[in-house]
Amino acid sequence: MSVPIVRTVAELRNVVAGWRCSGASVAIVPTMGALHEGHLSLVRAALQKAERVIVTLFVNPKQFNSAVDLAAYPRTENEDAAKLSPLGAHLLYVPDAQQIYPAGFATTVSVSHVSEGLCGAFRPGHFDGVATVVAKLFLQTGADFAFFGEKDFQQLQLVRRMVRDLDIPIAVVACPTVREADGLALSSRNGRLSPAQRAVAPKLASVLLDTAERLMRGSPVLPTLAEARRAILAAGYREVEYLELRGEADLQPMTSIDRPARLLVAAWLGDTRLIDNVTTPPIGSTN
Repeated sequence: MSVPIVRTVAELRNVVAGWRCSGASVAIVPTMGALHEGHLSLVRAALQKAERVIVTLFVNPKQFNSAVDLAAYPRTENEDAAKLSPLGAHLLYVPDAQQIYPAGFATTVSVSHVSEGLCGAFRPGHFDGVATVVAKLFLQTGADFAFFGEKDFQQLQLVRRMVRDLDIPIAVVACPTVREADGLALSSRNGRLSPAQRAVAPKLASVLLDTAERLMRGSPVLPTLAEARRAILAAGYREVEYLELRGEADLQPMTSIDRPARLLVAAWLGDTRLIDNVTTPPIGSTN
């Protein structure tokens, strides 16, 4: 049975109202399509938590820094719907730009501090676009739960902060990064890699994991990160945008591991930008 598709806010709210009348809880999995196993794992988690699950598909122009990148982003609605149907997702919401940003739209949601640095430093305006569209989707669906992957960890923390600050009545649920067998974090951008680049790509995760292990054993942070940068470049990446140790709760820079942390990276492999992160428990932790 194929997943039902709605394209307008009115249709969406009519369906959700019917679910609410029966007392069903509702979860949302926001996506831009080009679904892969990482997305599908979020849908499975949502189905375990809520009685009704909405997957959204909207390629959000406000979060792209490049018109070329926006134009190149894959649009695969039919394939995405086919992937969702066997899972039992209850609705696919595919709005057009008019439903999200109607004529005269003049509001931007901006979340300071957590959006600064890391990807925010290299993609100006990106997180304003993310926060704005996610707030819209939360309000349009009226969902009880929202599911996000930890691979986009800065985005996850931004959404959590926005929900707290604006008192949006939704619980944000984080799900672990899904990886290929060789360790590469799943991403829609992986499809852009040439075979030679795909062979190199997993080195990013292996360097991260090795660096996190060294930090947990007490290696000094700044020299260890500098060595990790060199290792990523030596593996074949052409540029490391950032490789930083940040507090897991607040994303503040850290120079010693005295609380739970994340090691986060963005690097270019040819013309493809890949991001990843791993947890770094405090020194001496048994977790």
